[in-house]
Amino acid sequence: MKKIAIIIPTRLSASRFPNKPLATINNIPMIIHVLNRAKESEVGEVYVATPDKEILDVVQKNGGKAILTKNNHYSGSDRVHELYADNLKNHVDLIINLQGDMPNIKPQSIKKLAKLMRTNSCDIGTLASYIENDEEIEDVNIVKVKVDENLKNDKFLRAKDFFRKSNILKDEKIYHHIGIYAFTSVALTKYVKLPRSKLEIERNLEQMRGMENNMVIKIGLCDSTPLGVDTQSDLEKIIKEMN
Repeated sequence: MKKIAIIIPTRLSASRFPNKPLATINNIPMIIHVLNRAKESEVGEVYVATPDKEILDVVQKNGGKAILTKNNHYSGSDRVHELYADNLKNHVDLIINLQGDMPNIKPQSIKKLAKLMRTNSCDIGTLASYIENDEEIEDVNIVKVKVDENLKNDKFLRAKDFFRKSNILKDEKIYHHIGIYAFTSVALTKYVKLPRSKLEIERNLEQMRGMENNMVIKIGLCDSTPLGVDTQSDLEKIIKEMN
């Protein structure tokens, strides 16, 4: 039986928050918090994919596995594929792309996504949580996902759309998207061969490449809402929460 790999793509040159993977929370770099949550899930081997030697050194110093990748990838999933194709291709059949800016994701959430992928049929799986207030709807830094039915704990529903902001939300079943993706090995290989899509570029959402090419993306319910750190303000919130 083939195995699962968790790959965390990360880089220093994020436009909104440069060097954020090395920003410290409780004196520990953010990327190490993410690495530790992935390890605690116990679903498979964990790797960090980065073009930056500084990140590689920090990960290795903290007992993690990191591999240097090219610097010119358009998305995290493209970076994940490079590590998979060069190092894991014949050993894993399910790849989890865990965003490197979610230091408070629960290990159980990662485990749940892996289980949903093993017991359902789709190309890509991801998670979403309940939207708590109107501010989340208006916040363009929070990605929303639309489905046809209400998400429940045991459901794995096909995504209908992903967006940052929309004026047409009445009576729609909208949830807060969580930045974690599980690909079958076949789907990941297909995804990276596709050209960047129109909505991927317009919305700055890599999952739209799959959506616009009829890849099946399914959503599971996450019982928490891990905060993605995109700004210094987000970092301050997460520091307060994790303290």
